[in-house]
Amino acid sequence: MTPERQLDVLTSRTVDVISHEELLRKLQRRDRPLRVKLGMDPTAPDLHLGHTVVLHKLRQFQELGHEVIFLIGDFTGMIGDPSGRSETRKPLTGEEVARNAETYKRQIFKILDPARTQVEFNSKWLRPLTGQDLIDLASRYTVARMLERDDFQKRYREGLPISIHEFLYPLIQGYDSVVLRADVELGGTDQKFNLLVGRDLQRDFGQEPQVIMTVPILEGTDGVQKMSKSLGNSIGIEEPAKEIYGKVMSIPDSLLARYYELVTPLAAEEIDRIRQGISKGSLHPRDAKANLAGVLVTLYHGAEAAEGAAAAFDRVFRDKALPEEIEVAEIPVEGLRGSKAGSIIPSLPIILTACGLTPSNSEARRLIRQGAVEVDGKRVTDVDYELATDREHLIRVGKRRFKKVRFR
Repeated sequence: MTPERQLDVLTSRTVDVISHEELLRKLQRRDRPLRVKLGMDPTAPDLHLGHTVVLHKLRQFQELGHEVIFLIGDFTGMIGDPSGRSETRKPLTGEEVARNAETYKRQIFKILDPARTQVEFNSKWLRPLTGQDLIDLASRYTVARMLERDDFQKRYREGLPISIHEFLYPLIQGYDSVVLRADVELGGTDQKFNLLVGRDLQRDFGQEPQVIMTVPILEGTDGVQKMSKSLGNSIGIEEPAKEIYGKVMSIPDSLLARYYELVTPLAAEEIDRIRQGISKGSLHPRDAKANLAGVLVTLYHGAEAAEGAAAAFDRVFRDKALPEEIEVAEIPVEGLRGSKAGSIIPSLPIILTACGLTPSNSEARRLIRQGAVEVDGKRVTDVDYELATDREHLIRVGKRRFKKVRFR
């Protein structure tokens, strides 16, 4: 593939490329593969579809013969990335970072080619830095430049605290690029400032500055906010096949083309055919969504699991039948918050949270008020609804989540 054609492929489905001209020159050199860096702090144990947007872009670089460096920020993760934060992020412990890092190493190879991926940990060169080294690094950037980033600006104007160690984060991330001699660094649009710091530091250290490429931030299943486990709108790539399938079927129709483009390995021509089919009415959005769900489940669990997930979904939603397997949650009533003295009859929001159907009592109350909760086949909208403890209950939240609840 010519450098010009590579440029077209690699810059597709991106937001920022700084700069196209520099990237083309790097591609035209042909003396060696490009060193393409992606850094991720292991702040949570699970990767979701939002994380895979940039991983698919990395895979494109690999398929064109370039070298991918997946950098696990086991040191920077203990500082906390201030990007997009309105307050100082709580640092992770070393144990949390190490545990999450191990899961990242396993999950990224569902997309990346292990033979073409160099995995690095930035503690390797950051932990040995001396105080003098850090002072030297800090001297290469000014407070005024740091305050150019939007989140720092906003917090400064509003009088919200900015800790000194937060200024170190973009410097240290940029220093990673110096150590790794990165030709290209990828990240989400929220990482643009950090990536630019890497360019500046490489130039200051006498290196050719890296090209930076940012990819879109993926909306979650609610279709509004960015995908995030904490917001309850994420699709984890290691979730069970049936869960992935069902969540994909719940996304708004308006996001179909975007999900196809950003989180599947399908060719652009095939995605265009799907988009045109929906637009012309020859392809029903539900069928396009089922195809998308099948592609994603196949990618992360295999074709057989995708067939089983599709059959299970149709059984529940088309045939209006219950799933063949429903998880049983056994809840001890002794000491259960909200229990009444004498006859213990816990209220529904507490039970939904206790059995894992909702992340919090407040979210449970919201879903109950919206009519999204059924108990024993009956829709419940009363947040004070109570369950008898002498029998089993079948609880359904939304369209896909079921639990059998037993008290003990």
